[in-house]
Amino acid sequence: MKIHSGEMPHVCESCGKSFRKSCELTHHLATHTDEKPFSCESCGKSFRDRSYLSYHIKMRADAKPLACKVCGESFYSSCLLSSHKRTHTAERSFSCLTCGKDFTMQSKLTAHMRIHSGEKPYSCSVCGKTFRVASQLTVHVRTHSGEKPYSCNVCGKTFRVAGQLTVHTRTHTGEKPYTCNVCGKTYRQAGQFRVHVRTHADERPYSCELCDKSFRERYHLANHLNTHADEKPYPCELCNKSFRCGGRLSKHLKTHTAEKPYPCEQCDKSFRESSHLLTNHLRIHTGEKL
Repeated sequence: MKIHSGEMPHVCESCGKSFRKSCELTHHLATHTDEKPFSCESCGKSFRDRSYLSYHIKMRADAKPLACKVCGESFYSSCLLSSHKRTHTAERSFSCLTCGKDFTMQSKLTAHMRIHSGEKPYSCSVCGKTFRVASQLTVHVRTHSGEKPYSCNVCGKTFRVAGQLTVHTRTHTGEKPYTCNVCGKTYRQAGQFRVHVRTHADERPYSCELCDKSFRERYHLANHLNTHADEKPYPCELCNKSFRCGGRLSKHLKTHTAEKPYPCEQCDKSFRESSHLLTNHLRIHTGEKL
């Protein structure tokens, strides 16, 4: 009921941030004190939350007792295993009555229905921006507070979203868990893998209603729609330039900061974009010619 009323009775005295539950406030207070009361007896590492410690212990022990009988992939919880099994059986229990799209979980169908209804029940108290899903609002609020609660144990880099940390960790381990059954190409991110699979099937599920163009990814369609409206909703705060998509703004901002986060391991050069490093520069060392 607090979701509907917007009531957040638990307020942080340090920064004014409010929470619906007292346990959420308790967890947040630890970010101010840097208190980490839960320690691993094996390695001494400390955590703010008991659940983080439990996850850490399972990672150290590599305890994944729940294995998929089809592909052998293991999981820490039964709900994750159940959700994974549906990828093999193609089971889709919940269907959208508007477009016919099927979903494995009721919550995903509920979120999907808001695309048709336009409902965005979660609003930001700072800027008023609204969202269809509560988790999107949680991540958005961190853009105002600057909070990045997920940190990499290897390099210390921090992230707003746990999924970003998971993907980032694979850059250290070299893990690429998503393999294409057609060509054998591997990927670190599930999204990149799904887009790649569509290149074999030539699937383009996102269509423009104003013309006959179709796209493999939703954000490509969103960028395309801006060409019809001539809209450039992403302005640079350092100069007067505006951009149609957030990705182009992110690339542009690096021209102001001179940031080059992608270094070449074989020489001392660095690059603003990973594509420049992987696609062009590395071929100088390998001698590869297209």
